[in-house]
Amino acid sequence: MYPVHSPVVISPRYSVCAALVAVMLWSVAPLLAELARETSPLQLTALTLLAGALATLPLSRRVNVAACRPRWQVSVWLGLPLLIVGAVSSYYIGMRLAPAAEAALITYTWPVLFVLLSQWSRFGRLHIASVTGALIAFSGAAILLLPQALNGGFGGAASGYGLALLAACCWALYSWLGQVAPIPLTPLLPRLLMIACAVATCASLIVEGTFTMPQGEALFAGIALGLGPYGIAMVAWDKALRFGQASLVGSLAYGVPILAALLLVLAGVSVFDWRLPTAALLVVVGCLKASR
Repeated sequence: MYPVHSPVVISPRYSVCAALVAVMLWSVAPLLAELARETSPLQLTALTLLAGALATLPLSRRVNVAACRPRWQVSVWLGLPLLIVGAVSSYYIGMRLAPAAEAALITYTWPVLFVLLSQWSRFGRLHIASVTGALIAFSGAAILLLPQALNGGFGGAASGYGLALLAACCWALYSWLGQVAPIPLTPLLPRLLMIACAVATCASLIVEGTFTMPQGEALFAGIALGLGPYGIAMVAWDKALRFGQASLVGSLAYGVPILAALLLVLAGVSVFDWRLPTAALLVVVGCLKASR
């Protein structure tokens, strides 16, 4: 879930196909997370990151991180794994506490946050189009949350929505670090995921007390999450943006919220409501507006 920009255009058809693979895999992530509800969130995070590290091994190659300044070495080997753990675990916990479709939509506002952070760091100010896009995207989330607020409160769902927003912030910050880092991060992805897996495992032992291997459907869903959305999708997205036109390929990612919500409704996990497609459409429009 991070942008890699390249001016090289080799095969538009190849890049679009690779981007569509990534989009489809990211869209199925909320449904797979629902299938693994029996597994505790931190254990599921560790399993997902382990499978993702194995799936991204073809990307691995030597990068001289030691040549960077000390602050960048700390950011790469500590900051990035912590952001990955924060993003994945917050996403899983948020979907347990709040309705899955709504939590997923809030998490998928991360591209807007990334655009705002990127512009502020580069220019010291925000463009009107970016601010407008952010307002449109978050108005979609407001449509989902407003009825509950008017009815007297959110209950436990408020924490779920907050964690979903935290996951979005983690992905946005991770993407921004990937953009400004003095070294390419893609070849380091397998090692970063392994470090993140170790952190999640330790956190599970401390917070949850025990670490037991998931069984049956939950085990399959956890492995599929790592191999797909956090493994193959990462590889496909890297290839799409490396060999394609970044603006064209990047716009395809904004279809993820709509596809994710549709899959949850078709699977019977979420109930169809006019607010859900409306919110998804606003998130997509807001992302497109902010990225122009």
